[in-house]
Amino acid sequence: MQIILLDSVETFLELLHHKEIAKVIRTIELLEGFGNGLGLPHSRHMSEGLLELRIRGTREIRVFYCFHKNKAYLLHAFIKKSQKTPDKEIAIARVAMSSLQ
Repeated sequence: MQIILLDSVETFLELLHHKEIAKVIRTIELLEGFGNGLGLPHSRHMSEGLLELRIRGTREIRVFYCFHKNKAYLLHAFIKKSQKTPDKEIAIARVAMSSLQ
């Protein structure tokens, strides 16, 4: 499966530590291999076609993505600081997702 990174995700990844980048790349490779068959603990369905990659470590990193025309689009990434995913982060991912249509 082809993976497309939006510019905002690429910029976010460049700001991470080397070990964190390696973990994110490994998880993206799992997505590339398993596609929509990737499940917990690496991926979780959020709602209405929006999914999240879950990268565990010293800091919890989340990358929202969706599938569109047999490709996976990485829409938005952030460092999760609370137990609940902030609505603001989901809204940013939804805006990016709507721009693909």
